[in-house]
Amino acid sequence: MSFDVIVVGARPAGASTALLLARAGLRVLLVDRARFPSDTLSTHQIQPPGVALLRRWGLLDALLAAGAPLVRTARFDPGPAVLEGAYPGPDGVLSPRRTVLDALLVAAARAAGAEVWEGFAVTGLHVTDGRVAGVEGTPRGAGRPVTATAAWVVGADGKHSTVARSVAARPYRTRAARSGAFYAYVDGLALRGGEMYPRPDRLGSAWPTNDGLAVAFLSVPAHRFAQVRSQGLAAGFAAGFAGLGDLGERIAAARLAEHVRATVDLPNTFRVPYGPGWALAGDAGLVMDPITGQGIANALRDADALAAALIAGLGGAAPLPAALAAYHRGRDRERRAMYRLTTGLAAFGPDRVGRRLYPAIADDPAEVTRFLGVLAGLVPAGPYFGPANLLRLTVARRRTGRRAHPARWRGGLDVPEP
Repeated sequence: MSFDVIVVGARPAGASTALLLARAGLRVLLVDRARFPSDTLSTHQIQPPGVALLRRWGLLDALLAAGAPLVRTARFDPGPAVLEGAYPGPDGVLSPRRTVLDALLVAAARAAGAEVWEGFAVTGLHVTDGRVAGVEGTPRGAGRPVTATAAWVVGADGKHSTVARSVAARPYRTRAARSGAFYAYVDGLALRGGEMYPRPDRLGSAWPTNDGLAVAFLSVPAHRFAQVRSQGLAAGFAAGFAGLGDLGERIAAARLAEHVRATVDLPNTFRVPYGPGWALAGDAGLVMDPITGQGIANALRDADALAAALIAGLGGAAPLPAALAAYHRGRDRERRAMYRLTTGLAAFGPDRVGRRLYPAIADDPAEVTRFLGVLAGLVPAGPYFGPANLLRLTVARRRTGRRAHPARWRGGLDVPEP
C-alpha cells in the first residue's frame, strides 16, 4: 500500500492537512487510533484566524448548522476594569464540541478522496536509507501488523507525538508546564458572548457550545492543581469560579451537564517541524498552554501552510526542502509573540502593565477591539505590548501630565521569561 502522503493523527491538524492534500489530487492516507466521532481534552475555542480558514474551505456552514454559535463579542474582566467589545473583522470565536468538529473534518477529508483508517495505532515509522518512507501499525482488533509506504509522512498526532519522538524532532523554547486546567459543560448558563476573568491566582472563562450548553474553563497555577483537585473535581471547579465577577454565581446556579475534566499535562515547546521524509503539524510541532485557546486555530493554520508546502514540493513547483523551511520560518514568526504571551499568562505573575492598560482603554471601543484582537491572534502581540504603544495607550491618556515609563512587555503581560 503506497501513497503520496500519510498523515498520522486525524484531529484538526491532521484531518485538515489530509483534506487539503486530497483536494489537490494527492493520494493520501489518514490514520488515527480513535474512531470518530470521538472526544478529547480541549479548550474548544477556534479563534478567528481558524474560523476564516473553515469558511474558506467551505466547512463553516456545516459546523454552524451543528449548533455551536459564532461569538463576535467578548467580556474581559481582570478586576481593575471591564473590557467589553467586538472582535476585529467578520469572524468571531467558535467553540464546538470535539465530537462534532473532529468528525466533520474527518468526513470532509474522506469526501475529498483521502483514504481513512480509523482505529489504527501507529507503532513506528518505516525508514529506508535514513529517510522516513511510511508507517507501521496495527488495526484495532486485527492483531496483524501493517506497513504503509509514502513519499512523505506528516505527524499530526498531538503533543506526545509518536512521529516526533521516532524522528527525534529537536525541541526548543521549551517551558515547563505552568498551569493546570479544568473544564465542564454547563446547562442553563446565560452568557454575554464569550467571558474571560483573569485573576492573580486563576483564570475562568465560559463560551457557548453545542446543544445549548456552555463550556466553562478554569486555569490555575500548576502548583495549585492538586489542591483544587483534592476538593473533588466538581467542588474544586465551583470553588475556582467563586469570586470571578458574577460568573461564579451564574455557574453555581446552573447545572453541570457532564463530569469535570482536568489535566496538568500542559507542556510548552516548539519542535523542528520537518526532516527527511517527515513533517509535523499542530501540537506535534508547537504546543502551548491552553489558557489563550490558540491550539485549534494553530492546527488549522499549520494544515493550510504545510499542505501548500507539500503540494508545491511534491508537484515540482518548488524544491520541497525550501518549501518546508519556509513553513518552519513562517510558523515561528507568526507564533513567537503569542507563545510568550501565553506562557506569561500561564505563569500567573504580577500584571503591572495590565493594571494601567485596562482602565486606560476600557471606555474606548476601538482599543478594546484591538485588545481582543491580540487575544484572538488577529493583532500581533509583540508590537501591541511594545513600549511605544503602551506609552500611547497609558501615559498619553493620563490627565496629570506626569510622564512615566511602563514596564517593557516580556510576556503575559509583563512577566519576564525565565
